[in-house]
Amino acid sequence: MPIFGIMKSRPRRNRKSQAIRAMICETHLDVKHLIYPLFVQEGVSMKKELISLPGNFIWSPDTILTEIDACMALGIQSFVLFPKVAAHNKDKTASYAADPDNFYLNTARSIKKKYPECVLISDVAMDPYSSDGHDGIVENGKIDNDKTLSILQDMSIAQAKAGFDILGPSDMMDGRIGALRDTLDQSGFEDVSLMAYTAKYASSFYGPFRDALDSAPVQDPNIPKDKKTYQMDPANQREAIIEATLDTAEGADFLMIKPAVHYMDIIHLIRQHADLPIAAYHVSGECAMLIAAAQKGWLDFNTAMPETLLSLRRAGANVILTYFAKSYAQLVKKGEI
Repeated sequence: MPIFGIMKSRPRRNRKSQAIRAMICETHLDVKHLIYPLFVQEGVSMKKELISLPGNFIWSPDTILTEIDACMALGIQSFVLFPKVAAHNKDKTASYAADPDNFYLNTARSIKKKYPECVLISDVAMDPYSSDGHDGIVENGKIDNDKTLSILQDMSIAQAKAGFDILGPSDMMDGRIGALRDTLDQSGFEDVSLMAYTAKYASSFYGPFRDALDSAPVQDPNIPKDKKTYQMDPANQREAIIEATLDTAEGADFLMIKPAVHYMDIIHLIRQHADLPIAAYHVSGECAMLIAAAQKGWLDFNTAMPETLLSLRRAGANVILTYFAKSYAQLVKKGEI
């Protein structure tokens, strides 16, 4: 007999079989909840694996179509596209970003022509195109917030014309959601959505991403050495509510938290204070850590990876941007999840 007498309540009764556990499962993770980040670079027949993010590649505009075809067959329908821009196309005003004939926009056109049913998400930010490596205009050693907005507006129109369904302003400039919403609406793109990078933290977990795109700030005494004057302080939580309130009022359609695993408290907090769908960006460094541990044999990738993604859903994310989207979809198709 138990120490405290007969136990009438035994929670384990609801765990005794897989069928019962499935019946009362509180959180569900499906392939449809995942967005797959893809890197594209000008060229032909290219598929270059990222050293710091094994299993992920930089694609040329032709080969990326083959990858999307494979992903669509697995049930992945949403993709976010990031450009690796050659140095000769970079300048201080990121002018190449709005060039209607740049490879990034042409790639989007090709994808939407072949797969009109897919959801294609852009990156609205200067840093891939900036010779300074920042998300804003650098003047007198500082980031000029308001001058940056007009550049982002031009970029957003170019991306909308190219066929992107959702634009992802990742720059963290104040007022950019309202500025982009206004210019999109005035230009006849009122149906193009905005996935605001609402709480994007000045995190150390972006390393593999910056390696892939060569988008880190240039080391120059006249250029800010990091992005801490516009990305959020990792120490702050309540500040995320301010950003979410502003982005909602300015016309955002999604609110994103980035990174994800190390900021699940922020995901949960925003879920409690906002009604818009929440996106969580499971960033490159977070994914790389799990990959490295699995390669060492310290974790089982096929169980730890789904658990990680499920935890982000449990925290309150409606959708998850993750470099593991394809791996997860493959496990689902095999019936291993």
